[in-house]
Amino acid sequence: MALCYNKLWKLLIDRGMTRTQMRLAADISTTTLAKLSKGEDVNTSILVKICNAMQCNIGDIADFVPEATNKQKA
Repeated sequence: MALCYNKLWKLLIDRGMTRTQMRLAADISTTTLAKLSKGEDVNTSILVKICNAMQCNIGDIADFVPEATNKQKA
């Protein structure tokens, strides 16, 4: 996983907003919301829509998580 959306879920709690309310405000599909919930990749334009709806920055809703690197075999 390259991005973690835990910050988004915390922001919704802090603002007393449901996932459905955020989905409707950001005009994203239920499929996209499901992808976010599972930590799957979504298009950057989706993150921008969420940021516009939530009046925040991408760093407020997602964290970059480096993927584990494979060690070279000796």
